[in-house]
Formats: sequence, C-alpha cells, structure tokens
Amino acid sequence: MKSKLVAETSGQRTFVVVLDPGEEAFAALSAFAAQKGIAGASLTAIGAFEKATVGWFDFGSKSYRKIPVGEQCEVLSAIGDIAVDDSGKASLHVHAVLGLSDGSTRGGHLVEGIVRPTLEVTVTESPVHLRRTKRPGLGIALIDLGA
Repeated sequence: MKSKLVAETSGQRTFVVVLDPGEEAFAALSAFAAQKGIAGASLTAIGAFEKATVGWFDFGSKSYRKIPVGEQCEVLSAIGDIAVDDSGKASLHVHAVLGLSDGSTRGGHLVEGIVRPTLEVTVTESPVHLRRTKRPGLGIALIDLGA
C-alpha cells in the first residue's frame, strides 16, 4: 500500500491510498486509518478484486448474510466512512458495487476484497471525530452523533 497526503486545510486531511495486488482491502484500509489516527472520514474507491465477499444485513438474524464473489470483479463503486468504535479503534463501514465479466453486479457491505490489480481510494478526513456505537436492538454499530 502506498499513500499520499494531497490536501490539508482547517483540520481536514485528504489522502489518496493505492493498494497493491494481493492486499486485503478492508484490513489494509483499517490499518491505514489506525496508522494515521483517523477518527472521522468518508472514503470512495475504484479498482478491482480477484475475489471478494459482500454482505447483506438480515434484520431477523441481526447478522450479515455473506455473498461470495469468487471471480475477478471490477469495483465499480465503493463508498463508506471511518469512525471510532466502542474500543477506540478505527471502524470502517464500506458498501461496494462489484461488476462481473457478464455485466451483472453484486453489491453490499464490503466484508473482504483481495486486490487485483489495484484499488484507488480517496479518504477525506473530517475535523470532527465520529463515534460508532453498538446498537443492541439492531445487532450492529452505527454512527452516534450524540457521542
């Protein structure tokens, strides 16, 4: 992974992050956020994966139903945010639309994606830290604007 700070104004930093083939995107971006001390940001990305897993949140079971994509796919769009979780660590929430060779798509919550050949990510930090808090009634952690 390579990254570059491309702008910094009034407490807001913007980074471009380029992931290398073989890197797992979710883990690499989590590590990047932790390394840079990012506690509130939005992100967008394009690129491709050799394989990936997205998830669909099932309210009944309060868990993600995994949707494996076992083939090369284009990251047509990925958008998400970074906040701090209840343990004080960087917490990513990313949704992705993946394009398959026949033109069909798979999409959902990004669980895992093995980069091939690249993933180009823009991370725009906010000057305000965001907190993601576990919601027991829902079974997931969501941004808590009151925290």
